[in-house]
Amino acid sequence: MFHKIALAIAFSPRMEALICESKRLKDLFNSELLLIHIGEKSQLEEGNLKTILEKHNIDLAKTKVVWETGKPVKKIIEICEKEGVDLLVAGALKNEGFFKYYLGSIARKIIRKSKCSVLTLIEPSFDPNPFQKVVINGTQQEQTPYVIAKGLEWCKLEQTKKVFIVNEIKMYGFQMATAGEGGGDEVSATRKKLVAEEVIYVENILKHLDKGDLKVNIKITCGKWAAELVRFSEDIKADLLIVGDEGNLGIFDRIFSHDLEDILGDLPCNLLIIKKYSV
Repeated sequence: MFHKIALAIAFSPRMEALICESKRLKDLFNSELLLIHIGEKSQLEEGNLKTILEKHNIDLAKTKVVWETGKPVKKIIEICEKEGVDLLVAGALKNEGFFKYYLGSIARKIIRKSKCSVLTLIEPSFDPNPFQKVVINGTQQEQTPYVIAKGLEWCKLEQTKKVFIVNEIKMYGFQMATAGEGGGDEVSATRKKLVAEEVIYVENILKHLDKGDLKVNIKITCGKWAAELVRFSEDIKADLLIVGDEGNLGIFDRIFSHDLEDILGDLPCNLLIIKKYSV
């Protein structure tokens, strides 16, 4: 699924935990590992990094470290493209005084402009575990079949215990208001019809995929899809939320600011953004 994984490192207290998480993913996908540091290279930092890699049994000969200077976003994206990175790993930050997480401006720009998938981790661990409760966005969008397929591929490798595909009924309020003119029976029939249509949409995607031993649950919501994903992920205490971007549709920035921004500003759990054009 991912042939080369990159981690953008800064010499912060969480760097070692992020390296441990990236090593787990490297082993899971049997991929190469690339570490990227944007800033001046020093003997002290180089020595500290080497010590951490050796401590966690990371093969130095098979791990490439790139030291660059310049604008972080531009350099990270350039290096990922040059090196053929499939997945970029980054840490999210916790709001001071709150148990809420958010992405800073650099991370948001990387997500918008990166051509590879991006995984943000809110609480990286020195002893990381597989993701056991995963939520996948199933709302009808052009990239949704690809996102579901890649999401299930990840979950099969992880042997995830619970997978939820959450699908939103589009224009629910308008459709129900129209049905309301026909009385209670029509409202009930319309609601059942709308739910059934969204379930069928997801089922038609799933029937072409190898789900292995995964237990896949379909959930239908009637609110704004990004807000509903956040709420649902919080309710079930998910450890990974998987969504897609708008691929090459040309309207990603506009949609991003209205929908995905709701997720990025208040992360409910770890977040994987799958790019449709990633390898």
